[in-house]
Amino acid sequence: MTSMPASERLGSHLKRAEQALSATKTTLLKPAGVTVAQYSALLCLAGSPGISAAALARMCGVTPPTMNTVLKNLQDRALIERTPHEWHRNVLETRLTDEGHAVLADADARIVRAEQALAAQFTDEERGALVGLLGRCVDVLEKERSRP
Repeated sequence: MTSMPASERLGSHLKRAEQALSATKTTLLKPAGVTVAQYSALLCLAGSPGISAAALARMCGVTPPTMNTVLKNLQDRALIERTPHEWHRNVLETRLTDEGHAVLADADARIVRAEQALAAQFTDEERGALVGLLGRCVDVLEKERSRP
């Protein structure tokens, strides 16, 4: 027997919601021909053109080796281009190609529909409260992670 019932573990409820979101994104992105990780990278690149792979990995919450694999796959499909930085030749700048913008537009429209459906289940006040509560969860968990 454990000291805390599973039904009282907020982490279990957060994980179920995250898994449902991830599975939904995976299903919705399949017709667009991208994975959730690729979509995330394309979305971040659209907002931060020229970003390095390391910075993009941090932004997407994955390791640099994982991001390099994602970027290689996107580059092989001609959805991104990587060019040496003007001053730092060891740094590759990454940008969406025209095809990358088109794929992102399709993928994002699919995800936005799901996000809107999710948001519609809550009032404005409830959405604000949920965002605040999730932010508090993140703050507490980050403090716990940094404890010795």
